[in-house]
Amino acid sequence: MLMSYVQELNEKFVLQLSLKMASYLWRKYADYLYTKWERTILWDMVEPYRRPKSFTPLVATYICAFYTGVIGAAITEQIYKEKCWENHPGEAVPLMKPIFYGGPWRVMRGDVPPTGKFEL
Repeated sequence: MLMSYVQELNEKFVLQLSLKMASYLWRKYADYLYTKWERTILWDMVEPYRRPKSFTPLVATYICAFYTGVIGAAITEQIYKEKCWENHPGEAVPLMKPIFYGGPWRVMRGDVPPTGKFEL
């Protein structure tokens, strides 16, 4: 008898606690939405007076990307040359065909054309 009464009280307490917690969470959510709306209004008023965003991070990223590509190309070409030297020691290394360029690639007799004598 006493055990069932305690269990019934415990169930009521848990139910009340869960209802209070749910209402507390809904109230917090409503406050969050309201303050979010207030912040939006505030920043919409301040926006015209803000400094323009800097291009420095973008330029720095582009510079890093460019030099990463240059270093990658140099490493790739060096690996190609070493591979050719292993297979054909003492011979001149032929030009490396561009990897990411599929357009026309003109080479005269497998060598670099002389400077000033190259006509298209």
